[in-house]
Amino acid sequence: MSFLRTEKIKLSPIKQMELLASQIPDVVSLAQGIPSFDTPEVIKKAVLKALGRGVAAKYSLTYGLPELREAIEQKLADEKMYYDFEKEIIATVGSIEGITASLISIINEKKDEVILFSPSYASYPEAVKVAGGKPIFSGLIEKDGWKIDFADLAKKINAKTAAILFCNPNNPTGTIFSKEDLFKLAELAWKKKIFVICDEVYKDFIYESGDCFFSLAQIPDLRKMVIRVFSMSKIYAMTGWRIGFVHSDEENISEIVKVHDALVTCAPTVSQYAAIAAMEFADKEAGEFCRQYQERRDLICGHLDDMPEIFSYQKPNSSYFVFPKIIKNNKKGKVNSWNFATDLLNKAKVAVVPGIAFGPSGEGHIRLSFGRDTKDIHEAMKKMKNYLNEQSV
Repeated sequence: MSFLRTEKIKLSPIKQMELLASQIPDVVSLAQGIPSFDTPEVIKKAVLKALGRGVAAKYSLTYGLPELREAIEQKLADEKMYYDFEKEIIATVGSIEGITASLISIINEKKDEVILFSPSYASYPEAVKVAGGKPIFSGLIEKDGWKIDFADLAKKINAKTAAILFCNPNNPTGTIFSKEDLFKLAELAWKKKIFVICDEVYKDFIYESGDCFFSLAQIPDLRKMVIRVFSMSKIYAMTGWRIGFVHSDEENISEIVKVHDALVTCAPTVSQYAAIAAMEFADKEAGEFCRQYQERRDLICGHLDDMPEIFSYQKPNSSYFVFPKIIKNNKKGKVNSWNFATDLLNKAKVAVVPGIAFGPSGEGHIRLSFGRDTKDIHEAMKKMKNYLNEQSV
């Protein structure tokens, strides 16, 4: 494994926009993907009980609390994924720590390239660099609903490729990759003997009844090549608790846990007790969050429909993001999304994320979060419409 960074690490553009927004009064933010909901009361009450019993103030085992990992094992089994809580599951500090620890464990001098889809989550390239690797982008096909471009993907794989890392459902597009395409991806990875790292934090937010979610971690024959990460942050409105997990075959987890131990010792014990309560008692609240996000998706898309001369977009089937393409004054190619976003921030007082944050294919787009409450969505989109319409005049 290699810890030599070859490229300079940068702060995520998402965090850059939030920092800029924090310095301007009266900004309405649709930038960072923070749920507007509070953590459900049932979770908070369980944590208070754990604190009262005096069991949350000390380190847990490096793998995590046994009772948490047992709860995860059962949850995974309910979803047709079968992993041993003792040897194949690690409680992590959110999904990004699980991803970074996994990358560090598999990247080495011979295999140091990690393929990322473009567009995909903005923190992936920096996590790859932290691990001593080199991010390689493979573009998704926008006109086909942001589908995987297998011809391009095959060209990007070579002897130095260590893994393919992707988010499904995708952030920022809200795409759900089909079972057929995931099998094609797995077949390609299998032939080339590379890992597949699946980040599935938005899998519980699916809005159309005809859509179904499939994970490669459900296939026993793929368990040695598939590393799957998940987080409680989105589904249970627990972004501040910083708790998630990673699971894979014992052979992989035995290496990942060494890096996890070196990075963080263990996930916060108090947050592990929160995660136990979340999985055992908060699914009703999670279902209500999903219902409200679907309403907010339709709300924000309705606002975009009022600006057809400025944006085109594909309605997301999942996550809580929409990724509109900027078509205003776009006769000479793609609009500079960073300039467009900073202009909105400074002049309309609306924070969005420039599409370039998500890879080369993201340029000419912006990401809007409908994880914010209805009032913020209305206010932000009204400000945006007024400013952009004034610019058109």
